Amino acid sequence: MILISHSNGLNSFKSTRRGTPFTAQTAAGNAIRAVVDQGMQRAEVMIKGPGLGRDAALRAIRRSGILLSFVRDVTPMPHNGCRPPKKRRV
Repeated sequence: MILISHSNGLNSFKSTRRGTPFTAQTAAGNAIRAVVDQGMQRAEVMIKGPGLGRDAALRAIRRSGILLSFVRDVTPMPHNGCRPPKKRRV
């Protein structure tokens, strides 16, 4: 059951600024604050997507002092992907 979900767009970062490690760290900090406000000491973290932001977010969560039950990668992976372009005939 998901209790708290946070993203960079919720922090009023728009466009390309959402992909930076700083914004990921900010989003993780806001999510941690919401967890602490509810009185929880333990959390299960699910991270989606590649990039530098995931490492910054994990570092921020580990520094917060909240005990992590597990960290799960839920990045969607294609089973077969899109059809490739046709072969070029010269």
